[in-house]
Amino acid sequence: MFAVGHMAIAYLLGKGSSKAFRIKLNIPLLLVLSILPDADIIYDLVTGSNMHRGPTHSIVVALIAFIPLFIIYRKKAIPYFLALISHPLIGDFFIGGGLQLFWPFSTTQYGLHELGSYYIGITDPVNIALELSLFIISTLVLYKSDDWRVFFKRNKTNLVLIIPIATVLLPSTIGYPFSAPLLLTEPLLAIAHLFYLMLFSIAVLRTLSYMYKKHFQHSTKETLPKNSDSNLVTGRL
Repeated sequence: MFAVGHMAIAYLLGKGSSKAFRIKLNIPLLLVLSILPDADIIYDLVTGSNMHRGPTHSIVVALIAFIPLFIIYRKKAIPYFLALISHPLIGDFFIGGGLQLFWPFSTTQYGLHELGSYYIGITDPVNIALELSLFIISTLVLYKSDDWRVFFKRNKTNLVLIIPIATVLLPSTIGYPFSAPLLLTEPLLAIAHLFYLMLFSIAVLRTLSYMYKKHFQHSTKETLPKNSDSNLVTGRL
């Protein structure tokens, strides 16, 4: 799946589970976890290897990583764990397959195709229609629940959205890891990517602007007393 589909699935799962367990949801973190397994794409680009859908897509690795979080945060970790494992178990299992779900215990590849079903590639019309549908549904839920306001708040956790911007959304929109930009090959899906890019960029820029202003004001306050003291001393002399 493309990033749009992964994030849509994770958001809907996270939203549903947070309501069920009465948990306050950190949406930016949830969305980042949904695309985190695809960090291996960047690794492949840098090293020239072919690890995609390998260790980072393993549910064993995901479970081990989340054990401390379950111990500390208990049920509060559930939506985020679902967001992470939804990437291989739902998105990539049905679209593409070839997943090493039980690495490092096994390098056997799993997926709907490996089970004997029809192969659905990432650019298959079935997947494009599915991802666009998921995008529309998740966007409607985002709007109806007022969750979209999160991206316009000045919150430091919004900075984690730099990860999907730099690793999957921007690269895939302009080309990598595909032979041509989505804008040329799948314009409708590219619009969905651009929507997330715009929303995430707003969140990051607003937060950075706030942090800069806060730091500048703090620096100004620190220098003012020193100047005032020196003026008083000068006046006395």
